[in-house]
Amino acid sequence: MSQKVTVSVIKADVGSVAGHSKPHPKMMRKCEEVLTEGVKSDVINDFYVTRVGDDINLFMTHYKGENHKDVHALAWTAFQGAAKLAKEMKMYAAGQDILSDAFSGNIRGMGPGAAEVEFVERGAEPMIFFMADKTEPSAYSMPLSRIFMDPFTTTGLVIDPRAHEGFRFEIVDVMDSKKIVMSAPEESYDILSLIGDTSRYAIKRVMSKDKNIGTACVVSTEKLNICAGKYVGKDDPVAVVRCQSGLPAVGEVLQPFMFPALVAGWMRGSHYGALYPCTVDDSDPTYFDGPPRICALGFQISNGKLQGCEDPDGPLGKKVPVDYFSGSVWDEARRKAVRASIYMRQHGPFMPSILGPEEMEYTTRPAVLAKLKDRMEKID
Repeated sequence: MSQKVTVSVIKADVGSVAGHSKPHPKMMRKCEEVLTEGVKSDVINDFYVTRVGDDINLFMTHYKGENHKDVHALAWTAFQGAAKLAKEMKMYAAGQDILSDAFSGNIRGMGPGAAEVEFVERGAEPMIFFMADKTEPSAYSMPLSRIFMDPFTTTGLVIDPRAHEGFRFEIVDVMDSKKIVMSAPEESYDILSLIGDTSRYAIKRVMSKDKNIGTACVVSTEKLNICAGKYVGKDDPVAVVRCQSGLPAVGEVLQPFMFPALVAGWMRGSHYGALYPCTVDDSDPTYFDGPPRICALGFQISNGKLQGCEDPDGPLGKKVPVDYFSGSVWDEARRKAVRASIYMRQHGPFMPSILGPEEMEYTTRPAVLAKLKDRMEKID
């Protein structure tokens, strides 16, 4: 049996220049230096360091499987190094996503988000890396349901014999730390009844029913405010999606993002805004710290390494991915996202612009209610 490769994407916000904008280049270079040493010491095979907004994203490949302590320790070391530089330069929110001083063997629950997928490489292995800023894991639920359940999005569900069998969905209850695996198309309506509640349920993993293909998609579903017990920043989730040959085609995976859905997050993690598809360079949060951004980068996974448009024999870590949202075809989606976000902002602090009471538990609202408790009177 062929050796399984693991793709690990681990992200964190450890500081940025002038508010929630972008990490300092020195912080990015520090991560590259740490991951370079990781390749030299055989912890990982290959890497790429990028960002979306103020979040640093580490793409890594290796043969150690998911949740491996050495891989997670490497990412932790990179983020710690970047956070140290951020504090020295007095960057905004320096070390924000680092919730502990000591590494415990797994990065989950310690602040950073992680999406990891292990699989046997097919003849060609195209993969899309999604990176979102100023939003939460359930922002992926609507597009993923359309990609893997809706034949009006993915024609392959009708005409590709392997995709025609459908997919299995691992859905997590992020509030109660529970999960369930459900099957589409048989349980499509039941799946939608859960993930339609974006404050509580999110898609963690999508799996092909063809065992020769395996996992098709993984999302980072860590809820930062639940990990910290207070609001310290939005989750800014990542997702990796394998494409083609029994899985949705690249174009089918991208199509749902033409609709700029309203997602939770945005300013102070407490508002609904339209998901804005953009390039990495265009991902700096500006308008009301947003709108929420989504980037999509493409690589081939080739012999355990990331292969973009760069020379295969080029310098380590210097990659040229396909930046899918760079084309003018996405301008209409961006215009819609801006128009929708302006409309939502005109509600000010009133619903539906702000989130519901469950999500507001991690803001100032509990303190305000506690202060007013003795002044509350029963209505006769």
